[in-house]
Amino acid sequence: MDYKELLVRGRSSLPESALKTERFAVPNIRGHVQGNKTILSNFFQILDSMGREEEHFLKYILKELATPGEVKKPLVILGRKVSASSINQKVNEYAQKYVICKECGKPETALTKQERITYIKCNACGARYPVN
Repeated sequence: MDYKELLVRGRSSLPESALKTERFAVPNIRGHVQGNKTILSNFFQILDSMGREEEHFLKYILKELATPGEVKKPLVILGRKVSASSINQKVNEYAQKYVICKECGKPETALTKQERITYIKCNACGARYPVN
């Protein structure tokens, strides 16, 4: 076999997710301020795009923004006025830390927990590493 045949054979054995080249983009948050609260209307759309659990994502956002909050589907209500830019910044930080693989840069990851340590397992390249 020559090199090109080996290359074609190797590429055909790769998972389809490893061959995708489109860029992963987290949607921007949509919401409004009502009184002294901030109401987020597309929280669950963002959650679906990242493929993470509601509790983990919400806990991270509320802790990082230092605000109380509650879920009243399909809305998330934050206990104080928060700018959309600061929420978007925290959502992007979450995606970098808990969604995007550090090895290959793809978002096809899953959070797994062994004993008391949480790991990110990449379904595209197979990397596995602990997160805080």
